[in-house]
Amino acid sequence: MHTSGLELDQNEIESNWDEIVDNFDNMSLSPELLRGIYAYGFERPSTIQQRAILPVIKGHDVIAQAQSGTGKTATFSISALQKLDLSNPQCQALILAPTRELAQQIQKVVIALGDFMKVQCHACIGGTNVREDMKILEAGAQVVVGTPGRVFDMINRGALRTADMKMFILDEADEMLSRGFKDQIYDVFQRLPPATQVVLLSATMPAEVMEVTTKFMRDPIRILVKKDELTLEGIKQFYVAVEKEEWKLDTLCDLYETVTITQAVIFCNTRRKVDWLTEKLTAREFTVSAMHGDMEQGQREVIMKEFRSGSSRVLIATDLLARGIDVQQVSLVINYDLPSNKENYIHRIGRGGRFGRKGVAINFVTADDTRMLREIEQFYSTQILEMPMNVADLI
Repeated sequence: MHTSGLELDQNEIESNWDEIVDNFDNMSLSPELLRGIYAYGFERPSTIQQRAILPVIKGHDVIAQAQSGTGKTATFSISALQKLDLSNPQCQALILAPTRELAQQIQKVVIALGDFMKVQCHACIGGTNVREDMKILEAGAQVVVGTPGRVFDMINRGALRTADMKMFILDEADEMLSRGFKDQIYDVFQRLPPATQVVLLSATMPAEVMEVTTKFMRDPIRILVKKDELTLEGIKQFYVAVEKEEWKLDTLCDLYETVTITQAVIFCNTRRKVDWLTEKLTAREFTVSAMHGDMEQGQREVIMKEFRSGSSRVLIATDLLARGIDVQQVSLVINYDLPSNKENYIHRIGRGGRFGRKGVAINFVTADDTRMLREIEQFYSTQILEMPMNVADLI
């Protein structure tokens, strides 16, 4: 394996593609796909989407180095959807991910973005019924997303046919290789048609990821997206110590008087919690709207419209939306629950301070959350202080 040119920063690739398309309308996407993108809540492409969607659609092999939360899932989902032949029910795009959870998350994004295309997307993951899996795959799914072990098993059993595959996507390649999936990934590669386009996404570029790129990619486009595209600058971050989970609601209601000055987004970790909190606040005669992944696209569009126009002041949402919304006037974000993964923190609150605006983020922290709060502080090298009494003056 030759390493010339890889010595920059041991773990960083050098970009060789500088074309930027800063609008989804200018990417020559199908009208149905475009509708899906806007219905999902995306307004403008993120940095990686501006750079990587086009070369993938044009058929290049692409290596994108990007952290989770830069919008990479939608990058390859949009590209794969654009390239499908919808009249063919067979698998044309195969996406591998390191964990079942990530595979399921990707499947949701593909289905949501492909909502108006009537696309079939199946998640092929361990821990589910093998027979069931085989039945679905034999019926045909144009996009298959899965974990390496189960996907290889399905190819091996002849249930997942590879003859029509055009695109092979490896998400979080560094994670997959560090989890010991190398052999399965290589085995899957061997079964794909020789002309298959390869797209690889990885946060870091260790030697074993580089090895994959040299072995299986032809003349790849390289795109590096730096971690710091979202910033916490200008955002004041506070926490409120809430002894018990049950006390959060009253704490929120106390804050609410302050909140309604402007617009706020309140994040919860589950859809159930979003529904529960919406119900509780409505019962106390607060006006709120809610949004999560189980809603119909049309419903979501209406809610976003109301929120953007300011006719609804408080939006309760799950992380699904942390990435897609860019609402100019949000000056307060409340994490009713601390995010379950640290990367999502910046997506929830990083928006408020974008484009030089000030913002305030308030985190509700129970005794169980203290450790996570410290971890978030360290991860972003930032300070989260106890909320002062005069928080209203800051918003």
